[in-house]
Amino acid sequence: ANLVMSKANIYEFGILTSNVHMSWVRSVGGRLKSDYRYSKNVVYNNFPWPDPSPEHKQKIEKTAQGILDARELYPASSLADLYDELTMPMELRRAHQENDKAVMEAYGFDWRTMTESECVAELMKIYQDLVK
Repeated sequence: ANLVMSKANIYEFGILTSNVHMSWVRSVGGRLKSDYRYSKNVVYNNFPWPDPSPEHKQKIEKTAQGILDARELYPASSLADLYDELTMPMELRRAHQENDKAVMEAYGFDWRTMTESECVAELMKIYQDLVK
């Protein structure tokens, strides 16, 4: 299965690579054996995007670019190499952590204390408000 966002921008990249979105994926996405199945109908179309201030949006764009910049430091590495949990480059790990913080702040979530289950619960509340 392959999904393409033909007009995606750096802000959307930042949201989709965040821990907030990945929490949603793990919660509502399907599975094929132990692999996640990302469905546009179930996961993407139902994901409650934040309504960020211009400052939050700009911060997410900056941190998302930081992820891409960190990846470029390792041109000979595949994404599988870069995202191996045991060998992930520190620059890339830090870039993702900064992006996660920026996205959580855009939702008004406390990145210092919020657990993944609390994050999903808040996303579900936002989703319920959207579909009323």
